[in-house]
Amino acid sequence: MKGDRPRSSTDYVREFRKRMRESGLVKREVWIRPERAPELTAIEKQLRQPPGTATALDEERSARPGWTVHALAVALAATRPVLTGRVTIELIEGAEPSLHLVMHDYGDLPVFVAIGGEQIIVQVLMWPVDDVVDTAAFDMHVLRTHKLLPLSTMGIEPIGGVMSYIMFGSLDTHSSLANVLFEIETLAENVLSAAESYAPFLRPELLDEAAA
Repeated sequence: MKGDRPRSSTDYVREFRKRMRESGLVKREVWIRPERAPELTAIEKQLRQPPGTATALDEERSARPGWTVHALAVALAATRPVLTGRVTIELIEGAEPSLHLVMHDYGDLPVFVAIGGEQIIVQVLMWPVDDVVDTAAFDMHVLRTHKLLPLSTMGIEPIGGVMSYIMFGSLDTHSSLANVLFEIETLAENVLSAAESYAPFLRPELLDEAAA
């Protein structure tokens, strides 16, 4: 009816929970490490299915293994951008190995690639939170404009113990190598566009240093 309140996200959440209950599912709260969230999401989807049920997605995934960091490093090393020197790739070993890519076509922009659960995360450090003059105004502006940056999202997380803004994109670990490359290059382009567009929100002395 005319004049009715527009539906908000809380309305959809309410209906979603109602459908889950009507399907015989129950909600359980669990405590996990934040970096394991993608694994929990994949497990949750499996546990919603009746015992013994295999979905088409399950069958597709079992037919081809997902990427690991080491396998992705080998595959990327054989691609044209790396072979022609446009991209330098380094495997960072550790408890949670990752890839460090230097995008020479984008001003030697460093890009990091990690894999957690069912997701490939492609990430770039933007700047420390303290480098932004008015974080509330900046956050509001980002929320209003981030859809102009396809396939990429802004977030905040600690980098080297410093709370920082990052830009990242994510793919399924079963994505094709071509899609992974596309995500990496798209993120690099978006980072440069965002750095230029959001520069007015940074401390003036940082802009003076960049212009010098």
